[in-house]
Formats: sequence, structure tokens, C-alpha cells
Amino acid sequence: MSTELLPGTLDLLLLKILALEPLHGVGIADRLNQVTQGTFQIGPGSLFTALHRMEEKGWLSSAWGETSAGRRAKFYQLTAVGRRRLASETVRWQTIALAMRRTLELPQ
Repeated sequence: MSTELLPGTLDLLLLKILALEPLHGVGIADRLNQVTQGTFQIGPGSLFTALHRMEEKGWLSSAWGETSAGRRAKFYQLTAVGRRRLASETVRWQTIALAMRRTLELPQ
């Protein structure tokens, strides 16, 4: 079941995925689908808009390279600023998730 992303969620997901290794757009989308077991699927328009915005903010850098299939693609990776942003966003979302879990565990 695919779920709509909440505001701010996409940035955290992309930062976390790219913390593991540099990837190109299709690789990022595939990894996101894999780690969320299909819960979050993102279209190319939203993905590349987010990557471009994050690169402008200095969270990501990019370089052209070759995919395993031999195609030319732009690979994205975290910058030091992006790693700091990932750390702060992780704390923020852990706090939100804990508050949601506590609320959802209330007896009915």
C-alpha cells in the first residue's frame, strides 16, 4: 500500500538513503521503495525537484557518472551540511514518532 508523504518527510528519507552511499535518481527511488517496502513511492517529478532543492541548500552535491547498466546519470551524495541536517531532522522526527506512538497507544 503506497502512502502519501507528510510535509518534510521526503527530505529526511532522501538524506538517510544518501547517507549510505551516493546514488542516481532511479537508484534513490528504488532504494526508497525497497526500504519502506513500498509504503513510500515517489515519482520522478517530485524526486528531482527535491534533489535539486536540497542541492541548492548545500545538503547534497552531485557529479555525473555511469550506472551499472552503462548509462550516464547524475549521482547525488551528502555534504557535511547535509549530514548535520540529517542528524537534526532525525531527532525531530523521532520526537514526532514517539508522540504519535504514545497517542495511538491510548485505550479506546
